[in-house]
Amino acid sequence: MQNPEICLFEPEIAQNTGAIARLCACLGVKLNIVEPASFIINDRRIKRVGMDYVDLVDVKFYDSFHNFKEKYDGRIILLDTKALVPYYGIMYRATDCIMLGKESSGVPDYVYEVCDEKVVIPMVPGLRSLNIAMSGAIAISEALRQLKAV
Repeated sequence: MQNPEICLFEPEIAQNTGAIARLCACLGVKLNIVEPASFIINDRRIKRVGMDYVDLVDVKFYDSFHNFKEKYDGRIILLDTKALVPYYGIMYRATDCIMLGKESSGVPDYVYEVCDEKVVIPMVPGLRSLNIAMSGAIAISEALRQLKAV
C-alpha cells in the first residue's frame, strides 16, 4: 500500500531535515527534497538527530521545484501559514505529498500558486509558526489516520 509522502522545499536546518527523515522512516513515508539545501545533505547534524533511522528512509532529491512538480504524480499539499483551510479539513489520498517550505520564508509565490491544496495548522493568534518537523508530523499523521495507514 502506498502512503502519502513529505517534501522539503530547499531546507535550511540540518537538524530539522534529520528529524523529518527519522519521522519518515518510522512511519513508512518517502521523503522528497527540493534543492538547494542550505547545508551539505550528508551533514553530521542530520545523523545526530535522525540517528540510524536516516539510512532507512527512501529519499529522492530534485534539483528544482519545477523538476519535482514535473515528476511527482500526485497532488502537492502545501502546509503554509497563509492558507485558510485547516490541515484536517481536506481528504487526503495515498498519492499526496505534503510540502514543507523553508524554515525562514516558506515557499516563493510561484510554488504557492501551483500547489494543489494549501492547508494550515490552526494556532493561537499572534504566533508565527511551529517548527517544520513538528508541522510535518502533525500533517502526515492526519493523512495516515484518514487513510488508516498506521
